[in-house]
Amino acid sequence: MKINVVDNLPHVTATIKRGDNKALFKTVLLDTGSAGSVFSVDVLREAGIEPLPEALIRRMVGIGGEEFVVDVSVDNLIVGTLRAGSFTIEAGNLDYGFDFDGILGFDFLQQTGAVIDLAAMEIRRKL
Repeated sequence: MKINVVDNLPHVTATIKRGDNKALFKTVLLDTGSAGSVFSVDVLREAGIEPLPEALIRRMVGIGGEEFVVDVSVDNLIVGTLRAGSFTIEAGNLDYGFDFDGILGFDFLQQTGAVIDLAAMEIRRKL
């Protein structure tokens, strides 16, 4: 999958699936410095993907500030040819002053063995 640069930051697209519900995220920040992957609670809700009542709520702190997020278990998180199954994301408002609807973090990158090729500006599996 090609990496697009928006506001000097790397972005990709992602799809999240749970059951018959599917959410498409068009502007996802590729962030190797983020421990977890966080997605817009609004986009998830529009697709019918809601946190379970017993889901954990936690405080997330980073360069963009802090916010409260909730854990959401999903069947798949897909970025190009990379797929993480039975994956836990965090859902939040993502109100950091930038126009993106998700953050793809180190948890996904590590689990999928992602290769970030900046010369080719793509994210993919190891060849």
